Amino acid sequence: MRHNLHGRLGAAILAAGLLLAGGAAAAESCGEPGQWLDPETGERLDAEQVLDTLAGTAFILLGEAHTRADHHRWQLHTLAGLHGRGELAAVGLEMLPRGKQSVLEAWRAGELDREAFLAESEWQRVWGHDAELYTPLLEFIRIQRVPARALNVERDTVRAVRRKGWAALDAEQREGVGRPAEASEAYRERLRQTLARHPGVDADEDDALTGFVAAQTFWDRAMAEALAAAHERHGGPVVGIVGRGHVAQGHGIPRQLADLGYQDVQVLLPTDADEACPEPGTADYLFALETPAAAAGPEPPRLGIAMTLEDKGRVVIQEVLADTPAAAAGLEAGDRIVEAAGQAVSRPAAMQRIVARQPPGTWLPLTVARDGERREVVVRFPPE
Repeated sequence: MRHNLHGRLGAAILAAGLLLAGGAAAAESCGEPGQWLDPETGERLDAEQVLDTLAGTAFILLGEAHTRADHHRWQLHTLAGLHGRGELAAVGLEMLPRGKQSVLEAWRAGELDREAFLAESEWQRVWGHDAELYTPLLEFIRIQRVPARALNVERDTVRAVRRKGWAALDAEQREGVGRPAEASEAYRERLRQTLARHPGVDADEDDALTGFVAAQTFWDRAMAEALAAAHERHGGPVVGIVGRGHVAQGHGIPRQLADLGYQDVQVLLPTDADEACPEPGTADYLFALETPAAAAGPEPPRLGIAMTLEDKGRVVIQEVLADTPAAAAGLEAGDRIVEAAGQAVSRPAAMQRIVARQPPGTWLPLTVARDGERREVVVRFPPE
């Protein structure tokens, strides 16, 4: 990387990790919205200066908070700038596992419409975040016919690594992913703090932390290998659209790329202009965004299910996440959602819209089909 973030294993990186995890903020703000910042020097830059520096870079990693629409718009604008300069050979997407590469290719070639793409990619099951947030990025890939690579692996694969460890799985069970480079102490500490925020988990228990770190580094390694394959195939700059936790401080994907022999990596992250800037070492460049008014409000309702569309108009639950309203209501994988709040449900997107309209503390009546019988289920959303 430009600042060799892989080697920053001292107090500065640990402080930056604590900052991203919600620790003490640095004193200096990130300037005005629309401004780029070099966090190493504090210099404010314009887009042309940053794009000049990125010219010829093998891997450009654009971190995001998955639920922030403005983060995805920033990613899109950055992609467009790189593409306009001829500095975009391929795009890698964390949102899709490698088993859905053929679906991504069909989308890029214009062979699938949006609904068919979401259904065939099993978007709700494999990713779950609002597809509307990613539509502009997907449309860019399609319109410009930019080569695209599915970076992820199946969640069950990551869970297996967490339970058993990489070495206990054969090549097929780990989807061909190689042995990850070990996490640095700073990354391990950041992951420990993340694990500590999970309810009912003792982050200081050795087995729990070891499994969590093993799963995270495996996940990072899988995406690094897919990015490297895209670079080798297309012979130019590859942009990764990934969560910021996989790239900040040079941990995660950059460390795994370095272990694969790739040092030419730059990390770009968005940040809110009215908040304190992350400390040097967090990224190569930061872009200041206006803090959306909604950011201060309550989190959007979350039902806690992954859905898929089977046949015509059959919305089926693929997975029910633990400790969610769906789990508390007794919903099960395999249930078909027939109605929600008295409205027929024939698309996962329709169910998403109904859930999004639920205020905190309300009840949502559902009709589901299970074992050939219809059942009435009431989902209770927690208060603010």
